[in-house]
Amino acid sequence: MRSRVLTIVALGVSLLGFAASIASFVDYLGPTFCAETGCELVRASAWSHPLGVPMPVLGAGYFATMIALAFVSRPRFRIALAISGALWAVALIALQAFVIGAWCKLCMIVDPIAIVLAILVVAGAGTLRLTVRRAVSLVPVLAVALFAIGAFGRHAQPAISSTLPAVVQHAQVPGQVTVVEFVDFECPFCRAMQTKLASAIEGKPVSVVRKMVPLPQHEHALPAALAWCCAEAQGKGDAMAAALFAADPAELTPDRCEQIAARVGCDLERYRRDFPATIGRVAADMLDARGAGIRSLPTIFIGNEQLVGASYSTSEIVTLLDRAKHH
Repeated sequence: MRSRVLTIVALGVSLLGFAASIASFVDYLGPTFCAETGCELVRASAWSHPLGVPMPVLGAGYFATMIALAFVSRPRFRIALAISGALWAVALIALQAFVIGAWCKLCMIVDPIAIVLAILVVAGAGTLRLTVRRAVSLVPVLAVALFAIGAFGRHAQPAISSTLPAVVQHAQVPGQVTVVEFVDFECPFCRAMQTKLASAIEGKPVSVVRKMVPLPQHEHALPAALAWCCAEAQGKGDAMAAALFAADPAELTPDRCEQIAARVGCDLERYRRDFPATIGRVAADMLDARGAGIRSLPTIFIGNEQLVGASYSTSEIVTLLDRAKHH
C-alpha cells in the first residue's frame, strides 16, 4: 500500500515538473526585461542555454522520461536518473544563489520538484500498469497543472500597447516624433535595447525624453541616473547617456560618472553644485514611472505605442518610428 501511494505521488510530481518546465519554456519565448523578480536575469545568464538548448527544454525532457519510467520496470535506471536530476537541481539552485545572484520563480518550482521526485523514487516508488483509462486521465491533470503554473509564472506586460500614460503625453514634443524611455543605465536589457534604439534613430529628427528608474538591485544605477540628470541640465543628456551605456556597469561609481561627465564636456563646478538636487529629479521620475504603470525595464514609448523589453529588432523600431511620424 505504501509503495502504491509513493508511486502515484511520484507520477503526480513528475507531471507537475513537466508542466512547470513547459510553462518556463513559454516564459523563455517572451520579451526580455528587468523586473521585480530575477526571472529575466536568470534567463539572460550564460547558464540558461547549455549547449544552445534552453534549460526548460532539458527539464521537460527529464520529467517526460520520468513519467514514461513510471510505467516501465527499470528500477535501477529510474533511481539513477532521479538522483542525477536532483543533483542537477541542487546545482542550479546554487548557481542562482551564488553565481547569478537572482532567483527565477519558475525555476524554484521545477528544481525542488526534481529533488522531491528523487526522494520518492529512492523511498520506493514503483511502477504502474499503463492502461487506456490511466493514459486518458493524465491529460486533464497535466492541462490543469500547466495552466495553473503558467498563470503563476507569467509576469510580462503586453509587448506593445496603445495606452499612453499622462506623463508620456506631457513629454511629447510638438511637430516631432517623441521617444520616451524609462531606463536604468546598469540594466543589461536597457543596454541591449539602447544599442538598437540608437541605431534606429540615427540621422532622424527624433526627440528622446528619458525618465530615470534606477532599480534597487543595481548597485550603480542610482549614481549613473544622478550623473545623467546633472549632464542633461547642461544640455549634454544625449552624449552622457551614450557614454554611460557604453561604460562598464561596474565602473558607474560617483567618481567614475563625474569623469565621464567631464569627458562629454560638462562644467564640473556646476555638475557638483547641481548633484544634490538631482535626487529630487530622479525621485520624481520614479514616481512618474509608478504612475504610468511601468513595472519592467526597458519600457519605451514611440509616439502612441509602448514597447516593453529588449526583444525588438532595429528594423521593428524603425517601422514604429515611421508609423509615429505619419500618425
